[in-house]
Amino acid sequence: MTQAKENAAKWIFAAAAAASVIAVALICVFLFAGGIPGMMKIGVWEFLSGTRWRPGNDIYGILPMIVTSLYVTALAVIFGVVIGLSTAVCLYRFCPRKLVSPVRQMINLLAGIPSVIYGLFGMTVIVPFLRDYLSPTGVGYGILAAAIVLSVMILPTVVSVSLDSLSSVPISYYEGALALGSTEAEATFKIVLPAAKSGVTSGVILAVGRALGETMAVIMVVGGSPEMPKSLFQSVRTLTSNIAMGAMELDENTQEALIASGVVLLVFALLLNISFSFLKQDWSERRKRRGKV
Repeated sequence: MTQAKENAAKWIFAAAAAASVIAVALICVFLFAGGIPGMMKIGVWEFLSGTRWRPGNDIYGILPMIVTSLYVTALAVIFGVVIGLSTAVCLYRFCPRKLVSPVRQMINLLAGIPSVIYGLFGMTVIVPFLRDYLSPTGVGYGILAAAIVLSVMILPTVVSVSLDSLSSVPISYYEGALALGSTEAEATFKIVLPAAKSGVTSGVILAVGRALGETMAVIMVVGGSPEMPKSLFQSVRTLTSNIAMGAMELDENTQEALIASGVVLLVFALLLNISFSFLKQDWSERRKRRGKV
């Protein structure tokens, strides 16, 4: 009976894993099958390097959206990682033990807030603040507003993964550094944090994916003009917001162009994940070499 239960559990877990793989494969097939022909029809170079998006005139250039997506994602990750990693380090070593659990639970609650709420908060609070106090052009919408909203949205991921990685480092590392004369700050930042680098990098990868793929909150604060970004305070579009704003288009050429935009977005996500994976492997090899020496 026990053997039958174990076999059933194995089949259930295998089916769950297979379902995940099949789902990813189907999405990829849909995107490439629907997007590549459209991209070839438009012209790959014209599609990727074009600076004008005018579906009514059959002009489809997504370079402004690509550049905007990269700017927004980079700024959001910089803000979110700096704040999130600092918060994780504080909770790990410098925060009173009684406050660690309540603070962590409050941060985790951010992950349960719908993205439209973040967008509404950004549209009614952050955008007016930027417009009235920081923007030299009198425009609050744009890259900076979207980056601030996204940085708050990725905080739970960065804090949770980084804190778990720090906590998994053997306490002997920290105690050994103190025994050798290091201060608490030196032991934390020079010994424990580098030892948790692999886990922290994983958190950054997840944060990049969340920031790159977010749609609703970005639409509400980034503006909506398909123009090349020249300022942090300018109405622009990201790839995701462009796809969402044109999703109801009935024209076949426009739909093919939007699916092709999804292909570009997927390729960007894959390249980022692969790049971070190579970085993690390089760091691991360096640590092994140092250990052998």
